Amino acid sequence: MEQHLGRLIDHVHIRTRKFAESQAFYEAVLGALGRRITSKGDGYFCSDELYVDRSDDYESRIHLAFQAEDRAAVQRFHAAGVASGGRDNGPPGERPYHSGYYASFLLDPSGNNIEAVYHGPQTRSASDVVTIRS
Repeated sequence: MEQHLGRLIDHVHIRTRKFAESQAFYEAVLGALGRRITSKGDGYFCSDELYVDRSDDYESRIHLAFQAEDRAAVQRFHAAGVASGGRDNGPPGERPYHSGYYASFLLDPSGNNIEAVYHGPQTRSASDVVTIRS
């Protein structure tokens, strides 16, 4: 079995009472970033380290930032999110966090603050980490 993993975060778990709306939102914004839902079933879906499931009790309240490959991806993310039930929480643009920080923010259907950010040109040693479970 082959797994692709990040280096610090094992997974992020979002619980939502608005499951169908959340699935449509995340499929749209992940697609705008060149990603996809990698697994789904009755009451849950995943994309790499992101796990979202239906909740009958509490909902998550988090800020989650996705990496974008360029400014255009940040803009596509924002447009796709608004068109898919997200609410604007900061349009695409430069932010004062550091030079070249270009981001947009959306509230997902449950109110989580979801960001796409491009930090400027960079070279990665790998697109992800591959582990092979024996």
